[in-house]
Amino acid sequence: MKIYTKTGDQGLTSLIGGTRVPKSSLRIDCYGTVDELNSYIGLVRDQDVNVARRPLLKEIQDRLFTIGASLASDPEKSKMKIPDLHAEDVTLLEQQMDQMNAVLPELRVFVLPGGHQSVSFAHVARCICRRAERLVIQLREESFVADLVVMYLNRLSDFLFVLSRQMAHDLDAEEVTWQPRM
Repeated sequence: MKIYTKTGDQGLTSLIGGTRVPKSSLRIDCYGTVDELNSYIGLVRDQDVNVARRPLLKEIQDRLFTIGASLASDPEKSKMKIPDLHAEDVTLLEQQMDQMNAVLPELRVFVLPGGHQSVSFAHVARCICRRAERLVIQLREESFVADLVVMYLNRLSDFLFVLSRQMAHDLDAEEVTWQPRM
């Protein structure tokens, strides 16, 4: 199978269902941003500090592929069976955050990204997740998007923040705090 098809050379691409849309469309931006997020989650997963969390992070990547498939489908025309998110996927993120928060010091200040390269990767993933969430909410204003997609992205960005704190803790790295000038 060839990777290149030449069908996108004019700036159009096909959604699942066959609808041709400009590559600049909001729907494409949404699933492209989810794909970017998935790549960063892979980078976070590959950090030595996350060896024990690799299965969880792989599961998150699988869910992001599910979200990508949902966003890449034409809600009006696609007849293909697309994998679904489940409420348990959101619950898993909440449970993981609760477990990490149980061992982390209470958060009393704002935390700046940094302190260790691995931690910074998690913060970049969190920011991309927030962007994906904003784009998907915008798309939902004009087209169908399952509520669980928005919920999952919202919870995932929170998870990535807590994960960054857990990674800093595990690495015995400084948690860089914001010191506002007054």
